[in-house]
Amino acid sequence: MASFYVENFGCRATQADGAAIERQFRDRGLERAFLPSQAEIVVLNTCTVTASADQDARAAIRRIHRENPACQIVVTGCYAQRAPEELAALPGVSRVIGNSHKHLLVDIAVPAIAPSSTSSTATTFVPLTSLAPEVANQIYVSDIFAHTELLAAPVFDAANQRTRPNLKVQDGCDNRCSFCVIPYVRGHSRSLPLSQILREVNVLVESGYREVVISGINLGRWGRDLARQNDAVPREHVWGGSPRPPKGNSHPSTFCLEYLVSAILAETTLEKLRISSVEPMDWSDELIRLIAKSPRIARHAHVPMQSGSDGVLRRMHRKYRPWHYREKIEKIHAAMPTAAIGADVMVGFPGETDTEFEETRLMIEELPFTYLHVFTYSPRPGTPAATLPNQVPVRVARERNRILRDLAAAKKLEFQKSFVGKTIEAITLNVFHGQYTEALTDNYLKLRLKGPLPANHWITAQVEQVEGGSLIGLEVTPVTM
Repeated sequence: MASFYVENFGCRATQADGAAIERQFRDRGLERAFLPSQAEIVVLNTCTVTASADQDARAAIRRIHRENPACQIVVTGCYAQRAPEELAALPGVSRVIGNSHKHLLVDIAVPAIAPSSTSSTATTFVPLTSLAPEVANQIYVSDIFAHTELLAAPVFDAANQRTRPNLKVQDGCDNRCSFCVIPYVRGHSRSLPLSQILREVNVLVESGYREVVISGINLGRWGRDLARQNDAVPREHVWGGSPRPPKGNSHPSTFCLEYLVSAILAETTLEKLRISSVEPMDWSDELIRLIAKSPRIARHAHVPMQSGSDGVLRRMHRKYRPWHYREKIEKIHAAMPTAAIGADVMVGFPGETDTEFEETRLMIEELPFTYLHVFTYSPRPGTPAATLPNQVPVRVARERNRILRDLAAAKKLEFQKSFVGKTIEAITLNVFHGQYTEALTDNYLKLRLKGPLPANHWITAQVEQVEGGSLIGLEVTPVTM
């Protein structure tokens, strides 16, 4: 039996694409190898959000070619879409398949091993003809904005395959932030149909999973394209006969994120739904109320911030101002005082002055964040920000990154300490270290429970202390959902 190995880089959306590719390989009768050195086909599913992401992919290609020179290396993903010729020139690369052709990757990579009766390779694949023939035959990339496919399969963290699968329900982005290359490598926003989402969630529930995470490149835009296409599931199906959509939905046929969340609650028996990153402008009052009132939705809000400076946000072409952002965070915290609230923050954006950075630092200090993902700006070829004047020196950007990471660590510790002596809900993970079982709380805190416990169970725990970045606690009783 032919063997394959998929190595993913970057965000949850990339990991979800990788899971879908693995599913396709298995459907074609191939077996997953444990290591890339053991596989006949190795797929590198790349990220290109930063220069270091590109560098990681190139290093992996060289390593795999060195360790397994006989394997077929197939490079796909965002880096493959952005710079296919650059990747095709690397030793050992046999195919470069952009996001535009990712849904056809298995047909391209393995037709001789396991031909598919539905394959349309003769008419569908359009290699780049402007290149030398020996290179052009390796590359399968076309206009990403003409791409309408959406790969979807649950992602299971390697360490916790029995808990918390992640389901991508949206891909692409219609925003044009000046620093971001993602729209140019993933295309327009597009949504997984509601019926397919409900089917996937119900299969996961029937398989015993208790928590599911829904994610996307721009998750808050889920459903907008479906509404435009008039491809909506009737409200009577979604609401079990209820005559109206969620309160605050101004147009009855329009799909939105709160519509999706309500449908999952109504049409599945999932015990806990976790919502991944949602842009500030998509945190509607109805979505906040919905999360706050339902014990079946995790108390967790990730709201990308990028900067607390009005000037920087304008140069970034972000669609909100600092006061809008502050209002959203304050509303979330007021509705859910114990919720985990996190943000993405970028430092070193072109032209960022000391004053503008201080505006960001002060906003972070004042708002009730419990964690941050801090990034240093990395110019991406083809984006407007890459040509802006006054690029911030690397040493300055790195120091600003350190300042915010230290601030975030202090705020996280303060948040963790607020739970000492209290009981808290958590799901046990498939990890046991020494005398502790790892768990994740409803509000996104790591919890180490004394003694071995079975994975994938909701429990309540008494928090005794904070140690090594985790809560330390003792199981009190299983949670009845």
